[in-house]
Amino acid sequence: MAFAIGDRSSDTCAKLWKKIPESYRRECQSFSNFWDAYGEVFAEKTHQQVDKKSGATSHMERFYCTLRQRLARYVRKTLSFSKSERMHHLVTRWFIGTYNQQFSLSD
Repeated sequence: MAFAIGDRSSDTCAKLWKKIPESYRRECQSFSNFWDAYGEVFAEKTHQQVDKKSGATSHMERFYCTLRQRLARYVRKTLSFSKSERMHHLVTRWFIGTYNQQFSLSD
């Protein structure tokens, strides 16, 4: 759908929010943890902050774990760590495309 690479500030969250298609921002329910930036940026009407026990964010937490496992460049203590934001964007796009394709082929 959309992604933004950056720190966990309100500015990065706002970049993510702008990349999400308007129809989703207006109508789709979203969930996040209690990080302040999410509450500041996401629409109150469609966004709910929940704790981990609710299970509402578990699928995204699983995706982030998979992303970190398959793309070592997101872990600073590896030889493949990339400092270039452009490379992070390119590799993230490639990973998401490949990840989604593996599920579409298995259906």
